[in-house]
Amino acid sequence: MLLWILFGTAYIFLVVYGYQAIKTLTKNKWAYFVFIAVALAVVGNFVIQFTVASNSRVLTQPKSEAFGFLLAFMSISLVLVPVLFSEDIVRFTTGLYYKFSPSKKNFHVPSRRKFVSRLALGLAAIPFSSLLYGMYKGKYDFRVLKYTLHFDELPEAFDGYKITQLSDIHSGSFDDREKIEYAVNLVNEQKSDAIFFTGDMVNNKASEMIPWMDVFGKLKATDGKFSILGNHDYGDYVDWNTKEEKHNNLEELKQIQKDIGFDLLLNDSRFIEKNGERIALVGVENWGRGVFKKAGDLKKASENIDKDDFKILMSHDPSHWEDVVIDDTYKYHLTLSGHTHGMQFGIEIPGWIKWSPIKWRYKYWAGIYKQMGQFINVNRGFGYLGYPGRVGIWPEITVIELKKGKDLT
Repeated sequence: MLLWILFGTAYIFLVVYGYQAIKTLTKNKWAYFVFIAVALAVVGNFVIQFTVASNSRVLTQPKSEAFGFLLAFMSISLVLVPVLFSEDIVRFTTGLYYKFSPSKKNFHVPSRRKFVSRLALGLAAIPFSSLLYGMYKGKYDFRVLKYTLHFDELPEAFDGYKITQLSDIHSGSFDDREKIEYAVNLVNEQKSDAIFFTGDMVNNKASEMIPWMDVFGKLKATDGKFSILGNHDYGDYVDWNTKEEKHNNLEELKQIQKDIGFDLLLNDSRFIEKNGERIALVGVENWGRGVFKKAGDLKKASENIDKDDFKILMSHDPSHWEDVVIDDTYKYHLTLSGHTHGMQFGIEIPGWIKWSPIKWRYKYWAGIYKQMGQFINVNRGFGYLGYPGRVGIWPEITVIELKKGKDLT
């Protein structure tokens, strides 16, 4: 209840500043009524979806949409407040000057300036329109990101070996079959030797994937498709009636992955062989820092491989790489992770800037990083969760070509 009171207080504060900006720019009362009506509709829908409509912790599509509209609407006032509040300080200071100036007798606070309100609304339109674009276009603006990584230890037979990584499908969020079919075709067009999926196939329940099995079942790779589990795949964010129900949900998801052609690695390993040589593929269950599940067992997953094998590790959460993997006695040449989604919001201009608020939570949050002679790729995610869109951090299909030798570029 306290959280709802704090939220309501903050929301009213933001709406009041938005109303003041509208009132300064126009005397048309219909504009005031429309603004207040939208403010009430947005917050009303949000409250209904998160209280009356469902008490479950499951983030349904209606909940996600309600959150998205609330976030977009609040972004207007979040920009307006610092601009208009700064002007209020100036207005109040000027009023005090009038009050105590020898030539003035009355306390008078100057009116708001239309220029400031117009500037504030213009600035506020940027995040507002961006968030709406992210909800309707950005969430399916799939990008193929290609990297070439060089390794001295790579077996000769695998020089030029190409892999595709997918992560964080979150099938329970999808609402456009045509767009997902397009993305799957885009993956197949890469003609990779192997496909690696690094967890979070669903938001919460295995049933979310059933409508999409035929689509993702079309994924093709010469040497197979391999997968691991992410934190959302275990059903930990659902209020199950019994432990057995939760267990059966996980078993169903494991079977679904098998049915669509994925070889699911649960703290286990596989070998991919080529011309008498091999590389080791290691897959751990989810291991996350803090409150996230720590089911991953790197030692167990690697017990059937040799220390000198060239190793590709699939581990959903990049904090595992930072906290455990890079200091392990075994050298894991390439780790594939996801989990962060790049927060689905940020700014990326290749060669210039790569920024997202998620960097304050994860040191390694998107793209290729190298430490102690080991690489990690943190995939920005195929799907979306929470905010039903993407702004600046687009859905990703990663293609990595392995090359033997040093990078001479």
